[in-house]
Amino acid sequence: MGSDKAKGHLDVLLLQVLKDGPAHGYSVASALRQRSGGMFDLPEGTIYPALHRLEEARYLESDWELVNGRRRKIYRLTNSGTAALVKERNRWAEFVAAVESVLTPVTPRPA
Repeated sequence: MGSDKAKGHLDVLLLQVLKDGPAHGYSVASALRQRSGGMFDLPEGTIYPALHRLEEARYLESDWELVNGRRRKIYRLTNSGTAALVKERNRWAEFVAAVESVLTPVTPRPA
């Protein structure tokens, strides 16, 4: 599935993946793909700008680390990021409940 299906939800998905602990961009993308059963197999050109945007918003912090002789930027959730994640998860739960209430068939009342 392309990035069009993740639009509007990508930030919360990335924050949730990083809630499990610090990770570099490729690991975040891999975790997102694995945890979604391949539904969110997003290109680097989608993931990295979103990570940078979340860092600018101070929802993430990053440091460069040397891993197997290569420099990688490691992202981690901030307290503001955790608060944003909680808020967005609550909004998502409200949205899902509203959709379910529309999609659930109404049992007709006997006349």
